[in-house]
Amino acid sequence: MTSRWLNSADVPRGETYDARFTALEQAGEDVHGEATFVASLSVGPVLDAGCGTGRVAIELARRGYDVVGVDLDPAMLAVARRKAPHLLWYQGDLATIEITIPGTSATRSLFDAIVTAGNVMIFLAPGTEAAVVTNMASHLAPHGFLVAGFQLIPGGVTLEQYDAFAMGTGLELVERWATWERRPWSPTSDYAVSVHRRPDR
Repeated sequence: MTSRWLNSADVPRGETYDARFTALEQAGEDVHGEATFVASLSVGPVLDAGCGTGRVAIELARRGYDVVGVDLDPAMLAVARRKAPHLLWYQGDLATIEITIPGTSATRSLFDAIVTAGNVMIFLAPGTEAAVVTNMASHLAPHGFLVAGFQLIPGGVTLEQYDAFAMGTGLELVERWATWERRPWSPTSDYAVSVHRRPDR
């Protein structure tokens, strides 16, 4: 298993990555925009896909949500597990992992919302983006939300591509914003938060 993230030698990982957000929070910055956004959707169980050190998942759990985290990077997960050992953390490739929560009879756990924050979509292994969206959609409960926020950069996944991946799984775009704080999106935006959902039948 590999990814652009694991192959990037110049990105901070583990404790170093986590310390950056701790410093921002101590300076009075709101570092929980993603959690606030997901909470506004009034959902049940949440999967934090590409959870990193657990910032989003831990905050959602603090607000009373049932949350599971999954990430490919063991250094990032080690921090998440240290900070919140009471939560479920899985290591695996988002393109192939099948999540089954212990104690349940389902062969695959379903979530009311799946969030990929922190530029997950542009750090995936090249060519796996469609497989990741497909696999995440297979873990969505009926009418569940797939929420993704990522930068729009040259050579990265485009919104047209991402929408096509989602549509291929039967999901439809219901919201798009330029920030997690819901600043209106425009074609000149360099970041997008997209919310897709399976339409009512």
